[in-house]
Amino acid sequence: MIARFGFIALSFLLATTERPVAVVQAPDSPVRLDKLKVLNTDDAPPVLIYAATNLTENDLEQFTVTVFVFNREGQLKARQVAPGRRALEARATKYSAMVLDVGTIDATDSFMAGVDQAQRVGSEQWWRADLRTLAEAAAKKGK
Repeated sequence: MIARFGFIALSFLLATTERPVAVVQAPDSPVRLDKLKVLNTDDAPPVLIYAATNLTENDLEQFTVTVFVFNREGQLKARQVAPGRRALEARATKYSAMVLDVGTIDATDSFMAGVDQAQRVGSEQWWRADLRTLAEAAAKKGK
């Protein structure tokens, strides 16, 4: 039984490919994303894995991660927003994953991700940034 599970796990790891993800970040963002990777298998949607670090001295109630997919010409192909991620303590780092339900991903497509909203604990106010504009400019510049 253990050997069978080990074989299945090894098969999954061998069938998984890893793709890089660029970070798009507003200059005043309270959260930084690091260690981003998109894992993909042939028969499952890709999964984004990332580390989110609170850059402030304040605890955050929640924050939102947005992923952009661009085609080889640098045109936006898809955009997905994660549900609000919860509780990120001051200066802390939290690891998370997000299933990307963005349709067909071609080998020449590229990924960008960033935080576009954050809310401090005890506050009704949200910090917001227009990451789409920043991501599209970066994608066109990189092509």
